[in-house]
Amino acid sequence: MRKLKFLISLMTNENDYQLEQANSAEQAAGRLGVDIQILFADNDTITQSTQILRAIQVEPKDRPDAIVFEPVGGTALPQVARAAINAGIGWSVLNRDASYIAELRQSSKVPIFGVSSDQVEVGRIAGRQCAVLLPRGGSILYIEGPSQSSVARERAIGMQETKPANIHVSMLKGQWTEESARRAVDSWLKLSTSQKATIDLIVSQNDAMAIGARKAFQEVPNENERERWLSIPFLGCDGVPKTGQSWVRSGLLLATILTPPSTGPAIEMLVDALKNNRHLPERALVVCASIPPLENLRATK
Repeated sequence: MRKLKFLISLMTNENDYQLEQANSAEQAAGRLGVDIQILFADNDTITQSTQILRAIQVEPKDRPDAIVFEPVGGTALPQVARAAINAGIGWSVLNRDASYIAELRQSSKVPIFGVSSDQVEVGRIAGRQCAVLLPRGGSILYIEGPSQSSVARERAIGMQETKPANIHVSMLKGQWTEESARRAVDSWLKLSTSQKATIDLIVSQNDAMAIGARKAFQEVPNENERERWLSIPFLGCDGVPKTGQSWVRSGLLLATILTPPSTGPAIEMLVDALKNNRHLPERALVVCASIPPLENLRATK
């Protein structure tokens, strides 16, 4: 049997989790004997759809057997998905609840499914971390991903579900990257209201943005103010071993949430389906957890 060939489409190479997604794909492909091509979309939906369509529209012999992709935008590219399925290409959506999957599965002869963390549960874990750390209530600065991202929305919903009512939330927007959070916090610090704000925790929807926020506070010119901001605990999410987990061990972050990469499981499922004609579930979930465990966290005030 000829070697399977997969296209892996990821959001950006400026985010540690996306790089971990790429690493997980390479490891799974090497273990399973699959040829892969990894493309990054520079956080641009049009770039991503163009890259994927180019791979679909080549001669049949040059097409990938399947496409594994993590959408930049909120729509998960339904028209591109249909084009892939019509061309006989398998389709796996990462970290999105793509509503079109159920419809396309009814008539598709190739595998189509999603692999994801339960993003609402990821947000719930963040809310529980806040509850443990601030048992008497307080205020958090919450750094979200982009507005069009369903991951950002679902994590925020989960956090609000489990956050105690006596914890007040101030929200900022980032783009999943360190630099975007640094700019967002820098702009926020220039507001007169922020100078008087009492913040007890800085909670970010991913580790990269948590570190970006730290960098913004490190640039505060007044030494006393700078030390005050940097003494506040920072919480992140994703828990990549070489970044998020390392930052927890070093003290840059107080906690993170492990969201294991989904590319490896998606590749394994595709190989099983294509080689063994295995029927796949519509959606598979990877298990997430607080790092350190909630029972090991201690109140900060």
